Amino acid sequence: MPDLIGDLNYTWPFYAASLAGYLLGSIPFGLVLTRLAGHGDIRKIGSGNIGATNVLRTGAKGLALATLLLDGGKGAAAVLIAGIWGPDMALLAGAWALLGHIFPIWLRFAGGKGVATALGIFLAIAWPVGALACLTWLAVAALLRYSSLAALVSLAGAPLFAWWLAEPQIVELSVFIASLVWLRHWRNIGRLVMGRETKIGGRSSKDAKAS
Repeated sequence: MPDLIGDLNYTWPFYAASLAGYLLGSIPFGLVLTRLAGHGDIRKIGSGNIGATNVLRTGAKGLALATLLLDGGKGAAAVLIAGIWGPDMALLAGAWALLGHIFPIWLRFAGGKGVATALGIFLAIAWPVGALACLTWLAVAALLRYSSLAALVSLAGAPLFAWWLAEPQIVELSVFIASLVWLRHWRNIGRLVMGRETKIGGRSSKDAKAS
């Protein structure tokens, strides 16, 4: 990958891929879909997160599934579109799509936690890595019923899967993605340790206090 502070005549496509990935990743599908469906601002429901798990707390399973697919799809789309111009472009666009989801300019940089988008990126850039990460998420979620724990375990495993099945640059990307998603889950980690984390289908602590 070239030095991005080099000659602009050479590096501008990489800046363009980064910007396009960020803008695509920053589309807040969970917020848009719940508003269109008449559920109001998803940020005022449950955990306040804009991702599929919190959308599920509205009771609209279809909206939650659509949010999951669209959040994952935008990560995959960023990689696949940029990949037309080469693997370096795909890596940059994928990384910036995740940053866009987590820190969207439209929501004053307060976005989601990036799990679905991360999995979409992995599926597009190295599908065996993405498939193993998704299977890990499903297994942990099915056994223990904690979405956050499933995310943490699957993302922690992604660098190992990439080391086993993919190229060094993808290992580096997976470490970056896993680190960012883990940092976004720091509150969840605290609740898991204290035994206060909400299970899939359960009410968040905000909901419990309101009832």
